[in-house]
Amino acid sequence: MAENFFYGGQALIEGVMMRGRRSMAIAVRKMSGEIVMKEDPVRSVASRYPFLRWPFLRGVVALVEAMVIGMKALSYSASQFAEEEEEELGTKEIVITMGFALLLTIGLFVVLPAYIINFVEKHVHSNVLLNFVEGGLKITFFIGYIAAISFMKDIRRVFQYHGAEHKAINCYEAGDPLTVENVRAHSIFHRRCGTSFIIFVLLVSIFIFSFFGRPPFLLRVGLHPLLLPVVAGISYEIIRLAGRKNAPWIIRVISLPGIWTQRLTTREPVDDQIEVAIEELNAVIAKDSAEPGKGTLVAVP
Repeated sequence: MAENFFYGGQALIEGVMMRGRRSMAIAVRKMSGEIVMKEDPVRSVASRYPFLRWPFLRGVVALVEAMVIGMKALSYSASQFAEEEEEELGTKEIVITMGFALLLTIGLFVVLPAYIINFVEKHVHSNVLLNFVEGGLKITFFIGYIAAISFMKDIRRVFQYHGAEHKAINCYEAGDPLTVENVRAHSIFHRRCGTSFIIFVLLVSIFIFSFFGRPPFLLRVGLHPLLLPVVAGISYEIIRLAGRKNAPWIIRVISLPGIWTQRLTTREPVDDQIEVAIEELNAVIAKDSAEPGKGTLVAVP
């Protein structure tokens, strides 16, 4: 396995994206059954500004870059599966999409829990307890949202590709050859999963916001986007530790809620989905083998 670098990716519409040291590969199975592959170079902004590799800052960089790359990959997979002419997302489209996603996230997982807690704080006078209740509401809404969309047929297929992605990475990190038979034998769960990252963000936010008492409603809502870089930076460092084989036991324990939540966001893949995951993982590994060097940024699958 490549030293100092963890491969990671994202499940797509009938495909998988995987990010390597210097490139990313997208493999999509078209309606005809053919697997199409796209490879693009990836150059992190942290390679130009080394201070962005510092602990806690690198988490914010990884989050933003993962969102941008992920949206482009989703757009490509959708167009290939539907066999439409590919149209790259421009900067304007990315900004609008990210802005809309942020507003939707704040509305569902920040504003709504904060509004509900207004009715509870009349009867509970402990700020610590109120923050835990509000954090519990956020986690409940997130799990409920995932459970609701999991009933959609297309989303279930994406979750199967999510499982295929994890299996392929687990197989590679175990040092086994990337064959369908070998990959099939590995787990659909992974400690560096993006689902686990979101759970860490929600748990860390409970801790961070406990230092702010109970500010007024609008201020409490406004603090969330302002403190997101801090929360994301801390969560990223935790998930880096969680992904190590020698992770401290306390990190393994607090990783369990994320692993449990992956039972909702992953499904056992079939062999043709595993083939897609193997195809794109082999592509980025081959590129890295041709261009040796140490990676600078850990991608979160």
